[in-house]
Amino acid sequence: MNNYVQQITQTIALLQKNLYFTLLLIGLLFAIHIVNFIIGYRLNILGILPRKLRGVPGIVTSPFLHADFNHLFFNAIPLFVMVSFVLLEGMPVFIIVTAIIILIGGGATWLFGRRGVHIGASGVIMGYWGYLLLEAYKHPSVVSVATGIVCIYYFGGMVLNLFPVKVKSSWEAHFFGFLGGLTAAYVTPWVLQYLSLHPFH
Repeated sequence: MNNYVQQITQTIALLQKNLYFTLLLIGLLFAIHIVNFIIGYRLNILGILPRKLRGVPGIVTSPFLHADFNHLFFNAIPLFVMVSFVLLEGMPVFIIVTAIIILIGGGATWLFGRRGVHIGASGVIMGYWGYLLLEAYKHPSVVSVATGIVCIYYFGGMVLNLFPVKVKSSWEAHFFGFLGGLTAAYVTPWVLQYLSLHPFH
C-alpha cells in the first residue's frame, strides 16, 4: 500500500515538474496560430499535401497548424493531457515517441491521404493515445494503468476519429498517427538502447 502511495506521490510531483514545458508547448501552438490568423492563414500551405514534393515539409510542420481557433482549442485540451502523461516517462522518451508519431503518421498521410491540405495536432494526439494504451497493456503499473483508464474513460470517443466519419476531418492523419503511436511503444526501447540511454521498462 505504501508503495502505491509513493508511486502516486512521485507521479504528481512529475506532473507538476513538467507543467511548465507542457504549457509552453500549448502556448507555442497558440502563438503560431495567432500569427497565422493575422496573415490570413497563409501558413497553412505548410500542411501535408499528399504526394506533392512541396508537401513533404508538412510532415513535420502540419501538427503546429490549425484551421481556426475552434480547431486549436479542441486539440489543445487532449494534447495537454497526453503530453503530460507521456512526459511521465522522461523527456528522452517523449522526444523519441513524438518523432516516431510525426514521421510515421505524417509520412503515411503524405503517401496515402486524400488530396487537399492536412493540418492539425490531432494525428499526434491519436499517436500519444495509442502509445499510452499499449504501454498500459505491455507494462502494467499503478501509473500506466491509471493513465490508460483516463485515456479510455475521458477520450474513448477518439476511436471514432480513426474512421472516415467526417468529410472535412483528416481521418488519415488520425489513423496513421495512431499506428505511429503503437509503433513507438515497440520501437522506443530499442532507440533508447541504441542511443545508450537507459530504457524506462
